[in-house]
Amino acid sequence: MSNRLLVSALVLVLVVGSVPASFGTAATAQDATAQDATAQDACNFTRLYDRTMDSVVSVRVGTRGGEFGQGSGFVYRLGANGSGLVVTNNHVVANASTVAVQFDRGEWRAARIVGTDPYSDLAVLRVRRVPSYVDALSLANETAEPGEGVAALGSPLGLQGSITEGIVSGVNRSLPSQQGFSIPNVIQTDAAINPGNSGGPLVDCNGEVVGVNTAGIRGGENLGFAIPAGVVRRVVPALVENGTYRHSYLGISSGDVSPIVARANGLNQAQGVLVTRVVPGSPASGVLQGSERTETVRGVSVPVGGDIIVGIDGQRIRSGEDLSSYLSTETRPGETVRLTVIRDGERRTVNVTLGARPQPSREKISR
Repeated sequence: MSNRLLVSALVLVLVVGSVPASFGTAATAQDATAQDATAQDACNFTRLYDRTMDSVVSVRVGTRGGEFGQGSGFVYRLGANGSGLVVTNNHVVANASTVAVQFDRGEWRAARIVGTDPYSDLAVLRVRRVPSYVDALSLANETAEPGEGVAALGSPLGLQGSITEGIVSGVNRSLPSQQGFSIPNVIQTDAAINPGNSGGPLVDCNGEVVGVNTAGIRGGENLGFAIPAGVVRRVVPALVENGTYRHSYLGISSGDVSPIVARANGLNQAQGVLVTRVVPGSPASGVLQGSERTETVRGVSVPVGGDIIVGIDGQRIRSGEDLSSYLSTETRPGETVRLTVIRDGERRTVNVTLGARPQPSREKISR
């Protein structure tokens, strides 16, 4: 897909304080500059800053080892008793023994971790005695669109109350994590996202949250990423209620069907997902077939013989990103999905009842 970017070839930098801190033609650069200028004209960033920054917090964490880290967050919901819920990144608070937040006018409050989800890199904190001037930020109802003007808010490098502007550079990106799995449906932006920005909001020109800033790319210029509002809307209520979120799970290792994989497997098109391994005892066990051998094509060892997933519930699957995205946003554990696969050269449909994805420490597979 033209809008799909797998950033695993780049060096990922999670933008929390505890983590050590182009190609193209001239015409392309001019087009990008013009698009940026159009988006900037549509936004009054001074007004946007005044409207939103009171709802943004700095998050400071301490670990049992005596280390400290810093990130950002935003007020997601206010309670009647003066308490509030703050959304941030899971990687900001994952190893925390103590958490505190600082509001824009300097007030510090202790915070308690309510729930965390490593697969979406989201976490929720509860804070008591939220200052009276603070409002909750609303989540955008519309999906972010490329070219849309946005601003990243937070505390990069500890510089509280910072705003950087840019546009949505792309959507439906696949962002690899440090734990070996990828987060689908991520927003790409050229708004500067630096260490300390993690967990802060990416807002549109109306001040609504379109994403939660999560990572930048070391060595990459104007490359930042955010978890989209749609994922926040789906995951955060479960974190508030249960402390965790259950992700759908097939139980396979897989890879995209590239031209060389298509050639080795006798396919006419380089599209779909090749099942390389089925995890024993997983939902896919006994239903899907993994590759049992390899062939050498142009000096490259290529897996062959596994099922090729080309559809799910009537939706076309062109890549692993398509499959991960559908499982993440359209399904829940316990539901049954219809997979269209190519097996031994023939197209067929199989049913799989999804399970709940294991915790990352036990995770050895992609989906």
